[in-house]
Amino acid sequence: QVQLVESGGGLVQAGGSLRLSCAASGSIFSIAAMAWYRQAPEKPRELVALITNGGSTNYADSVKDRFTISRDNAKTAVYLQMNSLKPEDTAVYYCNAQSITYGLKYNYWGQGTQVTVSS
Repeated sequence: QVQLVESGGGLVQAGGSLRLSCAASGSIFSIAAMAWYRQAPEKPRELVALITNGGSTNYADSVKDRFTISRDNAKTAVYLQMNSLKPEDTAVYYCNAQSITYGLKYNYWGQGTQVTVSS
């Protein structure tokens, strides 16, 4: 089991910045990748950014060159630095951990943190 706790959401004006944090605990040795997803009202949850244990990253086209995902050296935390925020970035942001245990893949989710960008 992996537990994830997000922090850092809030209200910001367009053009501003926020940094989200996600602390992982439990069976962190099994984590293969961590990611941030977001879900706006009446829209499906979408991948924002992902980082693998090897440090490879992947971003949604809508956030490239504005958002940066990173992890701490102990791989117990993942961060999302969000710059040049736009009103369309408003959503609940969820931390995700993908683990592999005995060849089986599991997805773990945090409780979500609200990000609101005002115009």
